Amino acid sequence: MKKFVAGILLSASAITLAACGGGDDSTSGGDNKELVVGASNVPHAEILEQAKPLLEEQGIELTIETYQDYILPNKDLESGDLDANYFQHIPYFESQIADNDYDFANAGGIHIEPIGVYSKKYKALDELPEGATILISNSIPDHGRILSMLEAEGLIKLAEGIDKTAAEVKDIVENPKNLQFDAEYEAALLVQMYENEEGDAVLINSNYAIDAGLNPLEDSIAIENSESPYVNIIAVQAGNENSDEIKALVEVLKSEEIQDFILEEWGGSVVPVQ
Repeated sequence: MKKFVAGILLSASAITLAACGGGDDSTSGGDNKELVVGASNVPHAEILEQAKPLLEEQGIELTIETYQDYILPNKDLESGDLDANYFQHIPYFESQIADNDYDFANAGGIHIEPIGVYSKKYKALDELPEGATILISNSIPDHGRILSMLEAEGLIKLAEGIDKTAAEVKDIVENPKNLQFDAEYEAALLVQMYENEEGDAVLINSNYAIDAGLNPLEDSIAIENSESPYVNIIAVQAGNENSDEIKALVEVLKSEEIQDFILEEWGGSVVPVQ
């Protein structure tokens, strides 16, 4: 997947020097420390852009690398090309650690992006017909989130006693409309499926919806509530969560100025957390 670099283009050697604890930034000629953070285009990179001047006041130069997938940011964090990444929610983060044996740490939660149900054919969930096809991400960590939301909307019922954040389609015990779930697509492709009127309804993560010009609060036919446990975090290599630069980054992202920006910019379709 093509990777875009926001800000100055860094050489491999410069990236190595930028790692946390690597000392002064020898490429800038000043005393600023450099922090390289990987992020999804929207809203993560836009939020980080707002944080840049606040970090600069603390002597930290923030460089943002933007990504269009959910795999490379963790690979680049593991390799040391990034000091941190900001794109993933906690269940996905935990699943990636389990699947890839990453030695990562959660440095702090920043915001929630409610997932929404979109349809070109129907204006409400109760209009979905018998046997309607529901397109969902092929990312297994998202399935529990999606199914829990649909259960809360009264469309399905999940088995009692399961961890609903880890629920799968096989855990559905009641499905009155005989909904058919199609989980063949990468999350980034679901907007295109919606625009092409594929399926009867599509579950789209808010970062992709916003990036495509959709307003999750206005264009979805249902949306996850703000009490979702799927908080987007700053992820770092284990041991770096307490570095001065990372602590400063998290503090700035949790500041009133940045939280106000998030609320004003996205009007509730992205929700900051304390």
